[in-house]
Amino acid sequence: MDLPDVSDLGKIDRQFFDRRVAPNLGADRDDVAVGPQHGVDFGVLEIGGQALVTATDPISIMPQLGLERAARFALDLVLADVAVSGIPPSHLSICFTLPETMTDEEFATVWETVHEECVDLGVAVVTGHTARYSDPSHPWVGAATAMAVGDPDAIVRPDGARPGDRLLLTTGPAVESVGLLSTLFGDQLEAELSPDVIDDAQERLAEVYCVRDALAAAAAGPVTAMHDVTEGGLAGALNEMADGAGARFSIDREAVPMRPGVRAVCEHLEIDPWAATSSGSLLVAVDPEGIDGVVAALEDRDTVVAEIGRVEPIDEASGGEVLVDGDRLAHPTVDPSWRAYAELADAAND
Repeated sequence: MDLPDVSDLGKIDRQFFDRRVAPNLGADRDDVAVGPQHGVDFGVLEIGGQALVTATDPISIMPQLGLERAARFALDLVLADVAVSGIPPSHLSICFTLPETMTDEEFATVWETVHEECVDLGVAVVTGHTARYSDPSHPWVGAATAMAVGDPDAIVRPDGARPGDRLLLTTGPAVESVGLLSTLFGDQLEAELSPDVIDDAQERLAEVYCVRDALAAAAAGPVTAMHDVTEGGLAGALNEMADGAGARFSIDREAVPMRPGVRAVCEHLEIDPWAATSSGSLLVAVDPEGIDGVVAALEDRDTVVAEIGRVEPIDEASGGEVLVDGDRLAHPTVDPSWRAYAELADAAND
């Protein structure tokens, strides 16, 4: 089947979504309060006066990270898409399609890590599926659906940013990409980069978790919108949140935090850090009256956070735009970290 408009970002792009997905969403039901939308992290059902927030993501386990760290990273990616609603994740449905090479002991380590993290976050596993198959291989070993139950009025909507809001960014761009690439391919990078740079870059993997940050920000609020910085990086997240709000996001480039090791690795691998996936980073729109409280709540967690811009009204009737130091910032068409990963992996196999 020819799908010429599928994005190289990993996710399908807006054109394909609008043409092929959005018109075909099954039955119309009155209890769907927020349905599938391009660039939106979660959906919402309203049932008996309560909201059920839900999101589904693949499970990626990279054994090279160590199974405990890999499992925690995979779980946080799943739960983050619900946490950005401001409602704490409460339930999890999880499916593992394990490669034949994964041993019982290895899977037990993954499962026990998931269990321990779920206990700490108050998340119950309610159903799932686990089996081995001949075709699957690392890192893609399943999928999961996260759920959260709460007050519909407490939901932070993905399209909720309003003119006058301030924009916060936690952690910074490309943290996930740089942390993973420097950990998986550190020996190759050491030929061109100093040991100190490699050490800094590898330490970024400690910052790829944002569930607790999202909940802390929402509790301190008022937060009007949140988006995790994944495929398409900071540039993608800014554009998707601005489009949802139908507003202009005016960004100060110098205000955007850049964590140690990120710039050097990105320059070496010819990665635009603003276009690279950065799980663990959150883009947060906050009512001006709440900005100090949200910043304080995040800093109390030792999370790097900076005010990077403002939400402004826009003249156009629909859509939004992002201006960085006055220049238009486009949504990336490709995530450069995927190319860098493929080139490093090919070189490692030669």
